[in-house]
Amino acid sequence: MIETLNSQLKNYRFILASQSPRRKTLLQQFGLKFEVEVRPVEESFPESVSPSKVAEFLARIKGDAFPGEELEEKTMVITADTVVAIGNEILGKPRDYDHARKMLENLSGRHHDVITAVSMKTQSKQQLFSVSTRVFFKKLSRREIDFYINTFQPYDKAGAYGIQEWIGFAAITRIEGSYFNVVGLPMHALYENLLAWKEP
Repeated sequence: MIETLNSQLKNYRFILASQSPRRKTLLQQFGLKFEVEVRPVEESFPESVSPSKVAEFLARIKGDAFPGEELEEKTMVITADTVVAIGNEILGKPRDYDHARKMLENLSGRHHDVITAVSMKTQSKQQLFSVSTRVFFKKLSRREIDFYINTFQPYDKAGAYGIQEWIGFAAITRIEGSYFNVVGLPMHALYENLLAWKEP
């Protein structure tokens, strides 16, 4: 993939600052060579921030954990955050079994929005973008919800589900927007932003 990028980025070192195995897999399948380095951040946000901006807020602070003066020249840090929202209600990662079941019951028979924001940061620049996808769930039975939670243990996923797992095949009737955005990284938008990248 690196051969298709603009000449500025061909000699860059890329760092994925995410513990998500799904984001790592997507970048690997995409063909980008990168390293993984995660720095701890407090993932909290002001109550006044709308769901559409929460993901960008969190992606930015994850990028801020890598101060520009600490980055070597020709190094880019990629951070991301995914938010699942029903209206103005944000569904984070479930605390336990009961919390996961409550989330899935809330998603059942409705549509919700998945917003993923990405920060691209170098020594001299930080660029943010976000992508929103609308996801439609069928009405889930209690048995289906219990089967999914027991089998897939979705405690590390916002909204308590992964579209690439059983529930995506069985319960999601349609989506409007990017599939990979729901997995955790909007690959088309990332590619377009890499193609257009210019240092100041």
